[in-house]
Amino acid sequence: MENTTDQPTFIHVAEIQLIYKSNIRPSQRPKVTSSRESYQILFNAWDKDKVEFIEQFKIMLLNRANKVLGIVDITSGTSTATIVDPKLIFATALKTNACSIIAAHNHPSGNRTPSQTDITLT
Repeated sequence: MENTTDQPTFIHVAEIQLIYKSNIRPSQRPKVTSSRESYQILFNAWDKDKVEFIEQFKIMLLNRANKVLGIVDITSGTSTATIVDPKLIFATALKTNACSIIAAHNHPSGNRTPSQTDITLT
């Protein structure tokens, strides 16, 4: 599009905001030092009415000191699967300025063996 006048051409675009707000003071955030602690924190955040009903995928976001910035529900699926979009994981991590991510999902069947899809995603 050629501008035939001396006036600048204004193009309207969407404004993008990167916002992360926490109502928890940094000193009150739990620190993760082991896989057992990450399991306990994630399990406490899980909806107990859904853990044996549908597959869900969550991420725990950590700062540089391994303190929990938050836990995010990325997706909920069916009783046998859920579809995870990696873009949502990375966008969330970038938005919170996370230094580490712990990914978790449940298997309503109780089978702890990861599927090939689980391995590929990880």
